[in-house]
Amino acid sequence: MDTLPVRLDTANRPDEWKIEQGLSAHKLPILDQSGEEVVHIYPPKEEKQWKDEEAIAAVGNRDELFRMEKEGWKGYVEWEAYPDKKAAAHKLLTAQSFEPCPDFMFGPIPDSNPVLTGEDFKQWHAALGGELASMPDDSWEIVLQEKHPDMLHLLQFPYNGEPPKRLVTNKAITPNPLHFVRNHGGIPLIDKDKFSLSLDGLVANPKTYTLDELQDESRFPQVETTATIQCSGTRRIEQITRYGGQGDEVPQAPWAEGAIGTARYKGISLKKIIKDCGGLIKPAKHLEFYGVDTYVKDLEVMNYLVSVPWSKVKANEVILAWEMNGEPLPKIHGYPLRVVVLGYIGARSVKWLYRIKAIENPSLAPVQSKEYLYFNQQVGKYNQRPTDGIQIQEMPVSSAIMSPWNKQAIIHNGSIHCKGWAYSGGGRWPERVELSADGGFSWYAVPQENLSKKGRWVWRTWEVDLPCEVEGWIEIVCRCWDNAINTQPLDVRSSWNWGLHVTQSAHRISVYSINKSRPVTRERIELMDRMGIPLAPLSRYQVVPTQSWEDYERYWQTHEPRDVSE
Repeated sequence: MDTLPVRLDTANRPDEWKIEQGLSAHKLPILDQSGEEVVHIYPPKEEKQWKDEEAIAAVGNRDELFRMEKEGWKGYVEWEAYPDKKAAAHKLLTAQSFEPCPDFMFGPIPDSNPVLTGEDFKQWHAALGGELASMPDDSWEIVLQEKHPDMLHLLQFPYNGEPPKRLVTNKAITPNPLHFVRNHGGIPLIDKDKFSLSLDGLVANPKTYTLDELQDESRFPQVETTATIQCSGTRRIEQITRYGGQGDEVPQAPWAEGAIGTARYKGISLKKIIKDCGGLIKPAKHLEFYGVDTYVKDLEVMNYLVSVPWSKVKANEVILAWEMNGEPLPKIHGYPLRVVVLGYIGARSVKWLYRIKAIENPSLAPVQSKEYLYFNQQVGKYNQRPTDGIQIQEMPVSSAIMSPWNKQAIIHNGSIHCKGWAYSGGGRWPERVELSADGGFSWYAVPQENLSKKGRWVWRTWEVDLPCEVEGWIEIVCRCWDNAINTQPLDVRSSWNWGLHVTQSAHRISVYSINKSRPVTRERIELMDRMGIPLAPLSRYQVVPTQSWEDYERYWQTHEPRDVSE
């Protein structure tokens, strides 16, 4: 860390203007006013890469240590059962340095697709070697095979992606290739015939099941459920662009409005499996889910683990699914078996499920206890503790405008056509969607016939012609009321938190209104069209004939000049 007293900090840089205006805020020094003399604390310079070859060699053969765990389970390394293996991986990752990931919280977001590449995660997997070495390349191949070619790849590895806005609400049921993906590790490839699921911990009779046994309808009644899954990072870009936040070693993808999707899942209720194991035994109150994928947090290596309370399972609101929209689960969505927790944050719906453990308290795994937490605004980087955060479970009421886009110019005849989605978790549903064209002063309800069918676990897509008489920049706002009369706070600051989770505030976009119902505007556009003068972009200066000098003179003959004569 470089520190410099303010009186000595006099050197300008070529990008000084951008730095001063906060357009390159990742380069700004921290201003330390806590002492007698004000000091500028600058971001550290790039460190020279280093490796402790002796310490790395002492760990042993990585290909042997982190080899394939089970036949037919490519990409699976069991961490939770082997503390020594975890310790070896940690020693490997701390015995060398890695290239830092780019700063996009206060720095520029790249103009590329993939937006972020996840170089840190790729480097960690390469350093661990063994079964994990090829995961970044193998996972990307699966993305290209299974996802729509127009997907927006926010993070290449571990893969995070959302559909483009024009396709998010194109259908009430999201096609598999367009469903968003939030992965925490590589995509394992599991042979269905080699698959097994174990249920142990605080149950009367621990058991292991094959997929065929789980699909045996004579033992377990099958269910089909339409469910919306939403990432708690949905619309995170609104928090980032107002105020940056958590940016740990997992680049927190700058999600827009597409980290939500709705599909029809087929499987069995977890409650039935627990009953088949003789039920829970005291003091069991939670079920912990184990995912095959490898996750790295603070250079500690682990399998993906989270938990949900027994009360949720008991209500038949946790499904073990093997089918998505009438097809076997795509590999990227958890083939051959995943969890679908109805109405909960997407992070609880574990993919590539291989173990369920009945436990007394919520999981102590980082994804449950140190991440996906909702902090008070006064909790930030330097004073946060995990216990200060609320563990996010049910998703709150939320909505978003898919069309038009922010900063777009709209030519219309007195109303702007808008499309979007609305959702509320916990078994609630959107009852009313409202839009405003004046920043939230006047509200218009979306007609019920313009909303998709309501349901306990699903979003509602909507469209409406929003009245707009004005010209120039306007702010369109969308909010939802659910059946419990919960609604959205009106400003993103109300939902800002250091973890940048759950942007549930009313969705706001600024658009430029060009109202052709006004004669002068209509005539100007028609004139530009006849003269071949382009309408776009809005900000370009274009010489367009307006009033003739004769018109100008006639105006002043009818009206008084600007300045009075006496």
